[in-house]
Amino acid sequence: MNQPALRIALVFNPEDQTWMRRSSLAVPDFWRGHGVAPATGDVFRLGGRQFTVQGRLWEQDGEGTVLRVFVGSAHAESDSVFG
Repeated sequence: MNQPALRIALVFNPEDQTWMRRSSLAVPDFWRGHGVAPATGDVFRLGGRQFTVQGRLWEQDGEGTVLRVFVGSAHAESDSVFG
């Protein structure tokens, strides 16, 4: 029996949404085809900025189950601290 693909919706704060819209960035489907959903603490890059998964919310809608992934405010590459 085939299991339906997990639908994941990334939720950004208003400032990051504005930045993405002004930069004409399209958010790729990072987790498509992966067997593991994003977890709190995971990090991904988009448009040279880094985002951290801060929380997750499982919901049911008319099409099935969706995982809403809330991400923290973006940090530019120069904001990253190593060591």
